[in-house]
Amino acid sequence: MAFPEGFLWGGATAANQCEGAWDVDGRGPAETDMLTGGTVNTPRMLTYRMPDGTEGAVPQWEGVPQGGRLAVLDGYLYPNHDAIDFYHHYKEDIALFAEMGFKQYRMSISWSRIYPTGIEDEPNQAGLDFYRNVFLELQKYGIEPLVTMWHFDTPNYIEEELGGWENHDTIALFDKYARTILTEYKGLVKNWLTFNEINNTISFLGMMAPATDEQFQGAYQHLHNKFVASAHAVKMAHEIDPSYKVGCMICGIVDYPLTPDPDDVIANRYMWEKSLFYCGDVQCKGKYGTYAKRLWDEHNVKLEITDQDLKDLAEGPVDFYTFSYYQSACVTTHTDAETTKGNMTIGAKNPYLTASDWGWQIDPKGLRYFLELIYDRYEKPLMVVENGLGAYDDLVEGENGEMTVHDQYRIDYLREHVKEMEIAIEHGVDLIGYTTWGCIDLVSAGTGEMRKRYGFIYVDKNDDGTGTMARYKKDSFAWYKKVIASNGADIA
Repeated sequence: MAFPEGFLWGGATAANQCEGAWDVDGRGPAETDMLTGGTVNTPRMLTYRMPDGTEGAVPQWEGVPQGGRLAVLDGYLYPNHDAIDFYHHYKEDIALFAEMGFKQYRMSISWSRIYPTGIEDEPNQAGLDFYRNVFLELQKYGIEPLVTMWHFDTPNYIEEELGGWENHDTIALFDKYARTILTEYKGLVKNWLTFNEINNTISFLGMMAPATDEQFQGAYQHLHNKFVASAHAVKMAHEIDPSYKVGCMICGIVDYPLTPDPDDVIANRYMWEKSLFYCGDVQCKGKYGTYAKRLWDEHNVKLEITDQDLKDLAEGPVDFYTFSYYQSACVTTHTDAETTKGNMTIGAKNPYLTASDWGWQIDPKGLRYFLELIYDRYEKPLMVVENGLGAYDDLVEGENGEMTVHDQYRIDYLREHVKEMEIAIEHGVDLIGYTTWGCIDLVSAGTGEMRKRYGFIYVDKNDDGTGTMARYKKDSFAWYKKVIASNGADIA
């Protein structure tokens, strides 16, 4: 059997996409609270108010007009406000995870639930208590939490009043937050991740519109400051509890050259360096890659880097490498290539692959390719901490009279990816865990939809905000339970 004993099977969610209770028990706002719903063809919007009272909305990839401040406005629907109300349903949901046999549950802590603006001297006790109760509930069932410190939800005060992650001073505020949770949950959590999909900052820049050198300057400075904060958190964790393990988390999109044209091959190599190796190298090796100067020079980037920063990076490499994996794309220098369609156009279309309802190209073999390449580069334990199929699900009455979803398409997708993980392990990759994304239906980060469902558990919540919040087991629930019970031996 390829999957090792103790393999960490489970599922993953994020606080801003599942918790709800956005303004309950002292939690402060984050940018995600001012994001409207969207669709596969229409972007999510950020709503704002100008000093003169004028109100408006801009696509989430664009900046709010100068002088504007993010605001919750009448007449807009904000899906993250209620999400699936995990805040009040966590005991029910964790019991369902336990019924499936989860060994690990990946979740995140909302920074603004602990420090509402980020600048407080003392944490919000109600926030600390909530996560303690969640961890105790997981402990009751023998489920290990894998906790992401930051998952797209910097306190909005830091973003708007202090300049966000482009401000070097934000590092100290994150240090305070990290020290608080690392100390508070000692003995309840063993494994941590610092920043979710940290490479998105640079990977998706210019995806919707051409980016300026000024935007690249901001993005690379933003990343540098996060690298330093991550290194601080790793070192801090090891000091607080030597048994703590801390990982990075990368958005793992595999790119292939579209043609054997040498220009395409080189462009593809450079895409890997920019989108994947740039962040992975700093967090795993503790230093910038040799190609970093080329990337900076391409956009006249001059980073604010101190000698202490470089020392901190060298002293804070992560213990393990985690990543999300949903799709692959092709890179080409040829202007006549067909692009992928959907809510994220990330490259040229691969004629050998099919795509999801949202235009994401389905490529299980790409997962094996990624695992083997990344393990060879870093030789650190790996976890796949997001993988899954976002699809339209129909809730129907099952043979036993209970409501369910016949989601064979999801089982087929996951089965093929599990097969490729098994091959990678047989080839020598130290893969130690797998958490499918959205193990319970939640709000889509990209589109804000509920109908883009990933879960083994259906949540009765609609895009218009209606629904009972009732939970129902899909066919994939029983399938994944069988996979876990057999440690991957039975995936039929």
